[in-house]
Amino acid sequence: MPRSHLIKPLLDGEYAEVDYGKGIYIYDVEGKEYLDACSGAVTANIGHGRSEVIQAMQNQAEKIAFVYRSQFTSKAAEELASWLSEKSDGHLNSAFFVNSGSEATETAIKIALQYWLEKGMPKKTKVISRWMSYHGITMGALSMSGHPARREKFSSILEDWPVFEPPYCYRCPYGKEYPSCQLHCASYLETIIKRLGEENIACIIVEPVIGAAGGAITPPEGYYKKIKALCDKYDILFVADEVMTGCGRTGKMLALDHWGVKPDIAALGKGLGAGYAPIAAAVVSDKVMKPIWDGTKSIMSGHTFSANPLSCATALAVLKLIDEEKWMDMVEEKGQYLDASLQKLSKQFNFIGEIRGKGLLIGLEFVKDCVTKESFSPGGAFTHKVVSAANENGLLLYPAASGIDGRSGDAVIIAPPINITKREIDELVRRLRKTFESLEKNHVESGDEHEETI
Repeated sequence: MPRSHLIKPLLDGEYAEVDYGKGIYIYDVEGKEYLDACSGAVTANIGHGRSEVIQAMQNQAEKIAFVYRSQFTSKAAEELASWLSEKSDGHLNSAFFVNSGSEATETAIKIALQYWLEKGMPKKTKVISRWMSYHGITMGALSMSGHPARREKFSSILEDWPVFEPPYCYRCPYGKEYPSCQLHCASYLETIIKRLGEENIACIIVEPVIGAAGGAITPPEGYYKKIKALCDKYDILFVADEVMTGCGRTGKMLALDHWGVKPDIAALGKGLGAGYAPIAAAVVSDKVMKPIWDGTKSIMSGHTFSANPLSCATALAVLKLIDEEKWMDMVEEKGQYLDASLQKLSKQFNFIGEIRGKGLLIGLEFVKDCVTKESFSPGGAFTHKVVSAANENGLLLYPAASGIDGRSGDAVIIAPPINITKREIDELVRRLRKTFESLEKNHVESGDEHEETI
């Protein structure tokens, strides 16, 4: 086999070569079909090969594919920013376009820090985030991330921003139960704020539904209202990392909409371009923009491809298609249908510990013992077995961390394109059942450790 010059996630891993995609399916060069049950990295929200988006890309490319944002604006970028403002009910009225989710979360934090500088409060520089979180792989984004496995190689140069526990009801960090806990995990944030000093804290950043670091951990009702109330009480900006959860994935434009909470800044990505072009965004409220408008009139951030017209035209086509087809309106019903099918599977396979999530962002946490919630051996070996077995059965799943320490558990995310049909959901579940049957047949307790990869 000839040497590959491409650096892959595992240098010695074997990866099928993709040929093409159509709808929820991907085909490799050998002709094997894969049902994309995780939209790649929870990205391909409308599936593959949509002619409407491809045509919009071609139309823009024929005009111009690139301009530098310091020299030109473009109709595509202006229209996309306006569309996002409209869909946030006029709350997030300003958009800063970048290329990836990591850039979007970093830009959001830079804007938060600049907000306080422009207001004459330069001491407010501290960022607060949660354990069991993932905000990106660049150094700033990784500093926000409470993902131990992804931090460890760089821990000596990362900021210690993760300081509070996640709303992980299945394995409550405080040994409590909802609702008798009275949302202790949210209330305890006040103690942390007092310790650090409100005069030092710029913002808090959270994933509304925890993705890669927790397998779709979803908070109980009232959690985000309490977090936002604490932010308001202590004059701290509330930043939502909606890179994975936004753009219709949970059935709303922003997942926070489910809880009636509005962020001061939100980061979008993944589903914004739905995999057709690299694009992400930090979308900002008028409250945050005002002192910058009144002050320096410039946000100190940007990248060569920021507000790229080809990417913006692509994202606009994606979002308009979701709107026209009313796919977002159908997510809740499809999510419930998928959840019901997965609940039936959990009665057949006792290594399914919990099924959780919102809309079509669903997590399965695996355990050795459903009663004690004992995990399999640490290191994600069982997750690797599940993902590999699914791949063999033509099913793509997204691996996720879990466990109270963010290391010791096993989970996967199921997040198919939001325009999946019920018949296709049935096929997804059929392939998942076949995967679980093969795991039982091959004795799920055995196997080698396998290092987690991104």
